Amino acid sequence: MIVSFTGAQSTGKTTLLNEIKDKNPWLDSVDEVTRRIKREYNLPINESGGDITQSMIMADHIANVYRKYDSDVILDRCAMDGVVYTHWLYNKGKVSKEVLNWAKKIYNELISAYDVIFITDPADVPLVDDGERSIDVDFRKEILDLFDDYKYDLIIENRADNVYTVSGTVAERMTFIKKVLDKKEIDIIIE
Repeated sequence: MIVSFTGAQSTGKTTLLNEIKDKNPWLDSVDEVTRRIKREYNLPINESGGDITQSMIMADHIANVYRKYDSDVILDRCAMDGVVYTHWLYNKGKVSKEVLNWAKKIYNELISAYDVIFITDPADVPLVDDGERSIDVDFRKEILDLFDDYKYDLIIENRADNVYTVSGTVAERMTFIKKVLDKKEIDIIIE
């Protein structure tokens, strides 16, 4: 099974992934898609991304879905992240219509491959500068609005049965995640 976190920057995705990894070392995991693209290829991310960056990010999401894993896998980002940020960059004239359309196509093809998608609620997580993520409040708000739009589209298309919003403290989020994954027969430890 493929489980993914998704959401705007600084909403707790990596914290939750690390909690799960630390307590469940037998699970496969993939983290830092966007940051790895930045580090390995020296490409700009966040508000500075462009056609090449977003194409590489979407290609990574394809690979993450089709890669062979030894167990269930937890991802700290999914194709929803890629299309949301690509859409924002398109709105700002930084990504071409062709790349946006390709990102939407990939997103639409991959979204059903995720068995569970947890959207992280930003309300409980402050915007923190870690040296890589954007701390621009307006950028974050616009990204959150786009996530809401894409989530709403999934709901009206009846494709949101595997999408859950997580909120609260880390412990509350982990308890909720455990309940959802238990229903999906993915056994994780949260203590």
